[in-house]
Amino acid sequence: MIFKRLSILSLLSIVTIATYSQQTPPAATQNPTAVSLARNSVAALSGSVQISDVTLTGSATRTAGSDSETGSITLKALGNPNSRFDLVLTSGTSSEIRNASGGESQGLWITPDGVSHAMAAHNTFTDAAWFVPELTVISQLSNPNLIVSYVGQESRAGAAVQHLHFAVQSASTDPTGLFEGLSAEDVYLDAATLLPVALIFNTHPDNDANTNISVEIDYSSYQPVKGAQVPFHIQKLLNGTLFLDVTVQAANINSGLSETSFLAQ
Repeated sequence: MIFKRLSILSLLSIVTIATYSQQTPPAATQNPTAVSLARNSVAALSGSVQISDVTLTGSATRTAGSDSETGSITLKALGNPNSRFDLVLTSGTSSEIRNASGGESQGLWITPDGVSHAMAAHNTFTDAAWFVPELTVISQLSNPNLIVSYVGQESRAGAAVQHLHFAVQSASTDPTGLFEGLSAEDVYLDAATLLPVALIFNTHPDNDANTNISVEIDYSSYQPVKGAQVPFHIQKLLNGTLFLDVTVQAANINSGLSETSFLAQ
């Protein structure tokens, strides 16, 4: 799992001003209500199917300021740490890849000119498979370092939701709270079905782990696929502005994807 690979050395490499005690912190707190809701959500999503990999294909519109382009998209995920999407637009193909090659979470993006750019380490601590709710943080409850909190029932877009908060506790004490903050994610479950309707976390500039850029993933139009529930409409917002709007046209579960699918080609 991706959270098991997060090390204090990774954090020290990106924030040299922080100092950490070698004292082992107490076990992470997991709220029973939040844990029960997360487990029931995974059951609602997966049914009796043990999901290992997912492939989604469809159309997507990417909006950046006044520039908007529509094309095709393929999104793949293998477990929690491996993901890839390839977005084909008139301006070219853009890709983003996440994996845990070498035992550490890492990522890169490829621009239309074919040039690869390494993702900053502090942007790899949240879910790689953000577009597949079954493979996000709600499925990582067995991780003893996962903090699970119940925020409460709220209203979101006029509907009742259950709000859960997750974060990863550092293997050593973290007086600044930076490590926990970099891995923090909020999940909103439909109060009736317990299907996720939103996942929210922060990304950051490559050279600044302390500046937050809000990322919101909205899920809707769930459809059954091989006994599981898959959102056929996925939106990604940056700082509250729609950036990527995906309409899924086909979904394939447990097709046998290998880790080689998540390496830079």
